[in-house]
Formats: sequence, C-alpha cells, structure tokens
Amino acid sequence: MADVPVTVSAESLTRFIVSVLEALQMSPANASLTAELMVRTDLRGVDSHGIGMLPRYVEWTRAGFVNPAAEPVVVRDELATALVDGQKGLGHPASVLAMNLAIAKAANYGIGIVAVRNSNHFGACANYSMMALERGMIGLAVTNSPFVAMVPTFARKPMMGTNPLSFAAPAARHTPFVLDMATTTVAVGKLTIAARWDKPIPEGWGLDAEGRPTTSARDVLASRLLSPLGGSREQGSHKGYGLGVMVDILSGVLSGAVYGDLLDRKGARARRESNTGHCFAAIDVERFRPLEEFTAAMDDMLQALNDTPRAEGQERVYTAGEPEAETERQRRVQGIPIAPALVRQCNEIAAALRVGRLA
Repeated sequence: MADVPVTVSAESLTRFIVSVLEALQMSPANASLTAELMVRTDLRGVDSHGIGMLPRYVEWTRAGFVNPAAEPVVVRDELATALVDGQKGLGHPASVLAMNLAIAKAANYGIGIVAVRNSNHFGACANYSMMALERGMIGLAVTNSPFVAMVPTFARKPMMGTNPLSFAAPAARHTPFVLDMATTTVAVGKLTIAARWDKPIPEGWGLDAEGRPTTSARDVLASRLLSPLGGSREQGSHKGYGLGVMVDILSGVLSGAVYGDLLDRKGARARRESNTGHCFAAIDVERFRPLEEFTAAMDDMLQALNDTPRAEGQERVYTAGEPEAETERQRRVQGIPIAPALVRQCNEIAAALRVGRLA
C-alpha cells in the first residue's frame, strides 16, 4: 500500500543525510554533526524536524539562502555572554558551537548566554537545550525564522515565524524534563507531515488563503496563516503571541538577526539573506544547591505529576520529554518510519546529486 511507511535504521539514515550534505559542499565534520542531530530528532519521534527538513534544506541551498560550506565564528566573547555568526550556514553547527560555549560559561560564571545571527534553520530546539543535561545543568534554546507564519492576535497577516522554545532540566532516576514547543498552535513541520499522509488537521491550527478556519493541511501550508498558541483570543492566543514576540527579541533583536517580517519589509529576500537568529542559555544548578538535591527534587516533582489521578479514558499522565524518550528507545531497535512521499523526495534529491538512494 502507498501509505505504508518505509522503515530505515538510524545508521542508514545518518549515512544518507551525510552523503547529501557533503554533495552540497558541507564539510565532513559539519555534515556528520548535522546528520546526527537530524536523526536524533527522528529517533525521538519529532518527524517534522529531522529527515523531513532535508528537502527544504536542499531547496534553500539551491535558492541561495544557505551556504553549506560555511564555518560559524565567535565574533564577541565577554565573561558570561558571547555572540556567534553562522556565516549563512545551516543552523546546526553554529548552534552546537554556541550551546557548548554557553555551557562552558555557565561552568565559570553560573550562567552562560550565547546568541547567534546570520544563521538558518537549526532543526529541533531540544537538541540544544538537552546538551546542558550532560553537565547537570539547565538548558534553554530559542529560535526565530525569517519565513513568517504566525498571525498576531486580532490581525489577519502573518508577522513572525513559529518561534519555538525548549527548556531542559536534569533528573536522577526520572526522564529529564524536556519541553520543546512552537509558540504557534502547531509547527509548520506537523502540517507538512499531515499533507504527506493526506490527513486532515484539527480546526484551529490555521487558516486558508481567505482567512477561514480549515482542516486542510495543504491549504494552511499554501496560506502560511497559523494561529498563535491558544488559537483564539478567547482561548488565550495572546499568550502564544506574546511568547512568540519574546523569542523574536531574544533570537533576533538581541543578536542583530532577522525579526518579524523583516525579510520582505527590508528586501532581504531578494538578497537571499535569511539571517535567522537563535539564543542559548545554560544554568549551573550547583550555584544554587547541590545537584543531587536538585535532581532528587526533580524526581519527586515529576513522579507526583505522573501519579496524578487520570482523566477518564486516559492511561497515563506524561511529563514533557517522556514520550520522546520512549519513542527513541523503540526506534533505535525497530527503525525510523518514513512517509513514502518523503522517501520519493529524498530519492529525487539523491539522483540529482548523484549519491545513493535512501531506500
């Protein structure tokens, strides 16, 4: 059947992505790093931001928005803060450099904050907030986008991207708390997934070109009219709108990157300057209390949430990060399911670049 997913191992998927990125002239080191982050995202079940983004990365590269050969550089480095220039490359290498720098600064100063400008899409926010967990720290990652999609509350024109944020905190026995969310009601990638599988979307995720609610993912992808988190003013969309602006300030205004609808308002699209911005922070828990005390308290809090009486018909109360961790364990054994339509796209890319097929 056409809608049966194609299952690919993490190792095979990594090799394929590396081959494509290297064919686009990305360095072997950056291609490997980027591929590992993309596959980690797929392993965690965030299918919108892993291999699913590869066709878009190729498209942006061919259009001149991405320089795959770029090497990010640190342009300012002062005590607990720093600024990284992504040199117009894909966001993954610049973001790993920035988050590692934030972690190192947190080890020295208790907190580290590093912003990035002149970058591009960096995949899933959680990839970077989770880097802090390995050091027993709290991690924060936010990013904006030059390609607007969020319609402000009471407006009818998109003015900013989906502007996601991620927050990660370590635990001891429990799965770490890992929040990763768009500030729109849904991420664009989830609309892409629904369109690939030809599935309807819930009303309230977005609007068609006439500004009407629709259940067609393709119509929303065409209009790029997404509601802020909450959907409507009555359901709290002003909160999602406010969070989106906060992410734009941290990612774009602070770093000197794009913000709002600047891509078109200032003619950057014609110059092929996406200038995406990110911001990363790490907090050293030990500056506040012993790590063992903190993680024990985290375990207690997260377990209490798990033990909350369940609503009728529900089998479990989750905390952020648990579903993804469970999916990763399963997919490392069973493989990663990929939509046939995406496999066809990837194989077309492979043929054009003269590398091996995905499947």
